[in-house]
Parts: sequence; structure tokens; C-alpha cells
Amino acid sequence: MTATAQEAGRGRGGTGWVSAPRALATSVAFETWWPVDQVPLITLVAGLSAKRVLGPAVALKWPNDVLTESGEKVAGLLAERTGELVVMGMGVNLHWPDAPQGMAGLFRDDPGPEAGRRIATQWCEDLFAELAAGPEGFLPAEYEEVSATIGSVIAWEGGGPATAIGIDATGGLVVEGATGRQVLRSGQVHTVRPTTLTD
Repeated sequence: MTATAQEAGRGRGGTGWVSAPRALATSVAFETWWPVDQVPLITLVAGLSAKRVLGPAVALKWPNDVLTESGEKVAGLLAERTGELVVMGMGVNLHWPDAPQGMAGLFRDDPGPEAGRRIATQWCEDLFAELAAGPEGFLPAEYEEVSATIGSVIAWEGGGPATAIGIDATGGLVVEGATGRQVLRSGQVHTVRPTTLTD
């Protein structure tokens, strides 16, 4: 399913999602055979698929955002699971001449109405190919290489500051700070924001 805009879009944790004048909203539903404890990894797999489709000028912010090289949010991902059914959604700001602070469009010029459908098709094809490989097909090093989060000093609700140093095999964010090393899970973390060691 694809759409060019959302009137009541929402992001992770129930936050709002505002569509650009030229946008893509797409969702795909599928049954998964992945073990329950590996299902959260699907969001990161979908992010890697988005990165491959959206191009080299974007990076991934753990666990579910896609950013421009200068740090503006250009796309977001959201997964919901009911029983064996997973619905994976992606929203992309394709063109946004007067984007609000912190947001941006993927294209400088309007790519036209067919761009969204093309991107959605390519993303779904890549995602299903990766899902077929199973959770063991996820390579943390591949995600780390295109991550805007790794190497950043971050704070989150109830913790930090700490430096993001890696992604584990189940998709958790590995951080290291004054209290040692720990793994953050997407379901436990509502906000991950850049900070400094003195914040």
C-alpha cells in the first residue's frame, strides 16, 4: 500500500509524522517465521533496505530514522506486530522546499508523482530478499558502516551520556559510559539524542 500523504500519520511511540508536499507513505504486511526475540531486528533490516534504495547521501539513525548528511530527518520507519503478522511502514519526505527545522526532502527538485511508487517497490523487493535470508543474514558491521549514531555521544530517557560504539547481533545499540557498557533496546528507549559528555 502506498500514499502520497498522510493526514494522521504517526511515528514511533505515538509521535506525530508530518508529510512533505511531495511524500511517500508505504506499508507492507507479512507473516514472519523469525523467532520472537529477533523480530525487533526487522526495523534495522528495513532501514538498511531504505538506505540502499534512497542512496548514498543518507545515513541511519538507530533504531528507525533516515537522515541527510547534515542530520535532517528525511524518512522514518515503523514496525508493528500482531501475532505472526508484521506491518512495516516507511514514510519518506521526497521534496520539501520549506521544510521545518530538523526535516528535509530527499530531492532538491520535485521528482514527480511516480517517484514514490518506484521507491516503494524497490524498498519492498529489497526488504523481502533480506527477510528471506533470516535474522542470521543481518550483519551488524553493515549497519554500523552507514549509521549516523555510532560514534556519537548520546543521552536517552533515564540514562547517559554514553558513546554509541556498536550494534549487537539482535539489533541493540551498544553504548559505553561512566557506568560501563550496556545494550539499549528499541522498545526501552523513547528518545536518543546527540549530546556532549558534559551535558
